[in-house]
Amino acid sequence: MKHLKILLIVPFLLFVLVIQGMAGDWQKIKIATEGAYPPWNDTNASGNLVGFEIELAQDLCARMNAACKIIPQKWRGIIKGLNAGKYDAIMAAMSITEDRKKLVKFSRNYAGTPNVFVVRKDHPLANFRSDLKQLTIDDISPAEQAALDAIFMAFKGKIIGVQVATTHAKFADQYMGDLAEIRIYDFQHTIDLDLYQGRLDAVIGDFSYWQPLIQTEQGKDYKIVGPHMTGGPFGGGVGVAVRKKDQDLADKFSRAIEEAIKDGNIKKMAVKWFGYDASAQE
Repeated sequence: MKHLKILLIVPFLLFVLVIQGMAGDWQKIKIATEGAYPPWNDTNASGNLVGFEIELAQDLCARMNAACKIIPQKWRGIIKGLNAGKYDAIMAAMSITEDRKKLVKFSRNYAGTPNVFVVRKDHPLANFRSDLKQLTIDDISPAEQAALDAIFMAFKGKIIGVQVATTHAKFADQYMGDLAEIRIYDFQHTIDLDLYQGRLDAVIGDFSYWQPLIQTEQGKDYKIVGPHMTGGPFGGGVGVAVRKKDQDLADKFSRAIEEAIKDGNIKKMAVKWFGYDASAQE
């Protein structure tokens, strides 16, 4: 009888070990970021990763008692690399969208930012005005539809730049693909250069990226025009992406984010890096 109990216990212990192995203890976590999208994430002159998400990742990892390694990864293919096991999580200004939820699991959001059109100050589009300051592309009201129609009229036939595989590219394709020429870029800095040199009429991007840039010497020739756009293809804020099977890791990040929101740390970091409070609300 004792031998039978042992035989029954051994498979059970093996099953527990396998389940624990699948869940992961997450004492060590590898996080990918683009390292080329300031002030969310960037690479300084010394080759070190800096920015809002770099500081936030360090804060969250400390709360999770995890040793984290943050590595740069090109935006194109960043989700593919996650699912291939090259790293465990992504913190790269990645908006939470329904399309991405089919590929990854997200933590709760930690920040949010509206999306805007940007043009050169000397371009005719710099005179574009909108009756709405905020435009939510969910359950569009008559006033919001009128604002969208005004955008479509103003930007019809123009050349608009967006970064590949972003919510900006999704919006441009879905709402403006038949009206304007949409150019897709791998890197944000290439978009900025083409806008500056007049090869683009406008770009679509994050307010949190463009607002700090416009206040610098480097961005003094650019202007934000039109309403601040949220919802729809732009998603529901920015979160940590993990593999779909790693719900436990997503939950760990979510709990740490909740703590950092409640004690004001995310707000403090957002104001430091963006110049305004872009943190998610409780």
